[in-house]
Amino acid sequence: MLKTKTNDEKADTLLTKSLVPIIDLAHCGTEECPVRSVVNRVGQQLHKALSEKGLALLVNHGIADEKLKTAWDHLDDFVDLPTDVKEHYIRTGEDNHGYVSPGLECFDGKIPELRHAFNICTLNAKDLPEEPLPGFADHISTLAEDFKSLARFLLQALAITFDIPQTFFLERHSHMLSGDHDNETTLRLLYYPPVIEEDENGKNEFIKGHCKYSYQRCVTNLPDFRPEYNPRDDFNEIDGDNNRIDELNQTTERRLPNGEMIRCGAHTDYGTFTLLAQDSEGGLEVKLTGTEKWQRLGHLPGAILVNCGEILTIWTQARYLALPHRVVIPEQEHLRTRGRHSIAFFCHPDNLTLISPYDLPLPADVQDTTCKKTRKKSFKAAKEKVYNAYQLIQKRFRETYQNHYTS
Repeated sequence: MLKTKTNDEKADTLLTKSLVPIIDLAHCGTEECPVRSVVNRVGQQLHKALSEKGLALLVNHGIADEKLKTAWDHLDDFVDLPTDVKEHYIRTGEDNHGYVSPGLECFDGKIPELRHAFNICTLNAKDLPEEPLPGFADHISTLAEDFKSLARFLLQALAITFDIPQTFFLERHSHMLSGDHDNETTLRLLYYPPVIEEDENGKNEFIKGHCKYSYQRCVTNLPDFRPEYNPRDDFNEIDGDNNRIDELNQTTERRLPNGEMIRCGAHTDYGTFTLLAQDSEGGLEVKLTGTEKWQRLGHLPGAILVNCGEILTIWTQARYLALPHRVVIPEQEHLRTRGRHSIAFFCHPDNLTLISPYDLPLPADVQDTTCKKTRKKSFKAAKEKVYNAYQLIQKRFRETYQNHYTS
């Protein structure tokens, strides 16, 4: 009997079109002693991928699948804890560390994010749910160090492409996950509950529980607790040009015109770059550099996605553009009932690092008057007032939590 292809297999993705750069990190050496030739090669490949596409997939990166799956198991166990226990670990104020319940975030300014997230900004065991979940702190700390090492290697490779000292970016990211509040780098564990049905009012119902890592149906139908809406404190915002972000805020409903549902609204990441591991294809869509079309990325088992953040866009004078992305639930019923796990490592500079578009040298082919006239308005403004990394990230956090804020 011939096997019928599933909708997943028929899906037209960037991967099936061979439009996603893949970078092999094998034989890169150690963090303390990276192989120079590999650093140079990866740097050139990163430059081409990030300048032309805004993203790349990394293979042979050294982070084992089992470590990722164990982390997702820990997150599932945390979500299953009683609400009063989870409340001890809730993200509060300007400290990004902690648990974020469904509905508290709003990346596109309109649609609450219906997902569970645990932000890890410090590896101190007292700030992690080690007491209710023995083993959580040790495992997450080990995984975080793996992501940190990978990020440090990429920071060195990026420096090579700009003809600056190899330690330029490393010196500006020296406090990642240090726990001393000098850096906003975050390891984020994410779980998107599956949509199971719509009630008579058209509202989406969600269920929680342990999902297998291949789009399996959850094994429990217990109702998820609903998003809690809280008034937000007023903040004074930093002046700036938000035109690029505003362009993403076009969707006002959770359902798209083609019938797909939004799990995570359109946005760009805030920092230097993001490393993303997923348990399945999961509905991640991106707008590649130079295009206005949303396209499904596709899933390469074992690979980690790297994409540009807004700070890298500023640093490179828009040679590397922050990648717009979102997560959708396809309209097919068998896909709607599948949950999604992911782990994101948001690499940020140290808080007091000044982020200026004039820190890096311009390539020779763009140092003429014509190119200077075409620089974006945001860079002209940045020349007049340069913000540090902490100011930039807190401005974006305030926008994300402006409607639902827990004090």
